[in-house]
Amino acid sequence: MAAPVPESAPDARKKPVTIIISGRAFEVEEKDISYEEVVELRYGGNPPTGENVRITVTYSKGHNGKEGTLRPGHSVKVKAGMVFNVVDSSQS
Repeated sequence: MAAPVPESAPDARKKPVTIIISGRAFEVEEKDISYEEVVELRYGGNPPTGENVRITVTYSKGHNGKEGTLRPGHSVKVKAGMVFNVVDSSQS
C-alpha cells in the first residue's frame, strides 16, 4: 500500500495564479496550460465553430518576458499575470 504524498512534496499541490484571457481574469493552477484549455476558458466550453472559423491564441508576460503564439496541441508554462489574447475570425 502506497503512503500518502506529503503536502510539502514537489507538485503535491500547485498554487493557484491569476491569468488574463481576453481581458477577463481566471484563476488556474500554476502549471502548463494548453491551447485547448485557454480556448475552453475563453468561450466557456462553447467556442465558435464552422469550417472557416480560425481561433488564434497569443500570449505575453510569460516566464522571462516570453511572448508568442500558442498553437493547437501545444502548451506553455503559466505565470501569475500572464496575458492571453484569443481572437476568432472567419476566412473567406
